[in-house]
Amino acid sequence: MSQLSNAKILGEIGSLLLLIGCLTFISPAVGLLGLIGLILVLIALNGFANYYKEKGIFNNALYGIITFIVGAVVTIAIAIFVLVDFLTSLGIDLTNWQSLQTVDWASIMTPDKIIGLVGSGIVALVILFIFCILGAYFLRKSLDLLATKTEVKLFGTTGLIILIGAVLTIVLIGFILLFVANLLLIISFFSIKTPASTPEASQPPIQNPK
Repeated sequence: MSQLSNAKILGEIGSLLLLIGCLTFISPAVGLLGLIGLILVLIALNGFANYYKEKGIFNNALYGIITFIVGAVVTIAIAIFVLVDFLTSLGIDLTNWQSLQTVDWASIMTPDKIIGLVGSGIVALVILFIFCILGAYFLRKSLDLLATKTEVKLFGTTGLIILIGAVLTIVLIGFILLFVANLLLIISFFSIKTPASTPEASQPPIQNPK
């Protein structure tokens, strides 16, 4: 089996597992399948990059995934810092979690405290939003290159929808678009023609008459 065929199969399986991973709310195990799918897609893209001698196919995808991960880590770190700072400002002893049950929240949750907490939360979400757009931008570059090399233009459409979906994640439609992009990614991988699947490859070579 050729390198192109291997990459195609890995991309097909990986993209299917990514779609299943969207159902993480059913079970954590389902989310694990999504993670495995992501890894398989990256391996597939690396295979395409090596086959077509175009490192940008893999590198841009890797940059995109790393950007998503960094954005998530930074956002979580900010959220934890903000929460700890908020509880400390209320005079709550964080070393004794049982004391939280006896706190009179109605009396200490003043409007200025609430506004400060909400404001900090919005800042964290904005940072995550920026990282998501940057990650989607790199993924689009990767898929655009793959569309050019494989001549499957649907890869380019998929990348564009991922970018638009990332921008629109502030509203529900953005997540719907990302789901649609995953479906298109599956179709794109299945649409790649390998040498063994082309009509020309199945025909015997034409011999010149003597």
